Amino acid sequence: MNHERTYPLFSACGLNCGLCPRYYTDGDSKCPGCGGEDFSQKHCSCSILPCIQYKGVEFCYLCDDFPCKKYDKWDKDSFITHKNMMKDFEKAKTLGISVYKKELNEKVKILEDLLTNYNDGRHKSFFCLAVNLLELNDVKYVLEQIKNETKSNDLTEKEMSSITIKLFETIAKERNIVLKLRK
Repeated sequence: MNHERTYPLFSACGLNCGLCPRYYTDGDSKCPGCGGEDFSQKHCSCSILPCIQYKGVEFCYLCDDFPCKKYDKWDKDSFITHKNMMKDFEKAKTLGISVYKKELNEKVKILEDLLTNYNDGRHKSFFCLAVNLLELNDVKYVLEQIKNETKSNDLTEKEMSSITIKLFETIAKERNIVLKLRK
């Protein structure tokens, strides 16, 4: 069954697919985002998309039965992007999905900049995690700091990455956010 969606960066179940490391992976394990091209082949066990199609809604939070038993254990999952699902749904509900999509698109653009210009090839998951878990204003603030502190042309890729990581860790600590996978 095909479950194509017009906006695969924000999943029906509340994940920010556009901020997930698997979305930026090359090769067979690359995820196309929720309902993106070939999603059904990569995530054939997804029970959410058939459910929302049956219920006639675009996102779970729009369903009369939300949150249902499918959400019982996700907050304990080590997949860190599950951590903000309910909070992100609440934002989408309160602000409106178009405003939330705009915010997510901005975060995706920042993440792509970080991965292109400040990643030493070993910190994709860290950057995805930081941009996903921190509020947009904090991410923008850190990006400004990064640009100021890495102006020097003689910095190596590793040095730029190290500065970037330290800046994200500092603000995350101030916000009581842990930028590590839960085990």
